[in-house]
Amino acid sequence: MSGFPAEGAFERPRDFSGQYSRRARGIGRHPIKLRRRWTLGVAVFAAVALPAFAEPNGLGGGWDRFSIADAGTQETSVLPMPFEQSGASFPGSAFYYLDTDAAPLRVGEGIRSDADDTVSGPTLGAGPTARALRIDNSGVDRSRALQCLTAAIYYEAASEPDAGQRAVAQVVLNRVAHPAYPKTVCGVVYEGSERPTGCQFSFTCDGALARRPQSMFWDRAENVARQALSGYVYAPVGLATHYHTVQVSPYWAPSLNYLGTIGAHRFYSMRGAAGAPATFRYAYFGGEPTAAPHRRDDSSGAAAAAAALDPLAVQRAFGLTAEPAAMKQSPAPQIAPTAAPAYSSQVEERGGDALYRAQNLPGSQGIKAEYANSGRWIANPGN
Repeated sequence: MSGFPAEGAFERPRDFSGQYSRRARGIGRHPIKLRRRWTLGVAVFAAVALPAFAEPNGLGGGWDRFSIADAGTQETSVLPMPFEQSGASFPGSAFYYLDTDAAPLRVGEGIRSDADDTVSGPTLGAGPTARALRIDNSGVDRSRALQCLTAAIYYEAASEPDAGQRAVAQVVLNRVAHPAYPKTVCGVVYEGSERPTGCQFSFTCDGALARRPQSMFWDRAENVARQALSGYVYAPVGLATHYHTVQVSPYWAPSLNYLGTIGAHRFYSMRGAAGAPATFRYAYFGGEPTAAPHRRDDSSGAAAAAAALDPLAVQRAFGLTAEPAAMKQSPAPQIAPTAAPAYSSQVEERGGDALYRAQNLPGSQGIKAEYANSGRWIANPGN
């Protein structure tokens, strides 16, 4: 017989119950108080905010009126764009009328030169002017001519103002038109480059071409060269065929006609028939050589060719026989003899003044032809 009661013998106690409140959540004295406080807060906020929105100038006039889709506000009229108006529209008119904040810089703009931009001189722009020399040839001739003229402008006047660069380009073209010089642009620019002392433009034989050009300044010089080869004539330099910087005074300067100064260069034209307008022939026939310096040549033939390019020789070849007064040799100045210095008895016994005289100096071997006239400009340093 088991000690457990039989099935169904257990009964649930009738008095087993918890003493818990049966009220629903939110019902009671404390939730009602919270609800009353929220209602009071909303009422106070509405009492403060609604007058603020209703006030035209806001609280104290400091805020703008708050309005959404205010039908009483008059709409501002919007004027149509020019390409939206009748009769002013055409294909691409929107881009035509579009204003940009700043126009992009063109080639050369924004570059400032330290040289003086003034054009001054006794006869600058007053004499005969050159004619247009147009190179219409396409292909090799034009590309080589453009490269050579750009190099001349860049290496001779990269830091010059626009007037100085145009003047250099005009001198090159004037030489192309002169019978004493080659008939091509590259031939004029690199003439004499086979000799270290016979080049007509110093950059072709002094090592300047070894320096890589700056692209911005090269583009500026190329723009000037392209205009010159397209027929642009820079009238102020006239028929000038020579120039030099203001820091030097070459021997040939007094023998030419000084035209004036542009930037850092002084410009000259030849005298007599060599500089007459009828001598120049502005016709281009092509045949540009390679745009590079010539191979070095120290032969006698190259020396004779370099001597023939001397401006005095060119003028004589065209019949100019009268030598300018500034080029004539002036008599040597008389130097007053100086008294011999007094020496001590010991020095006198050893030979006196003869001890201090130069002896055993190397004998003179003559003066080179290109230096024969050096120093003559001292007689007239103003040129």
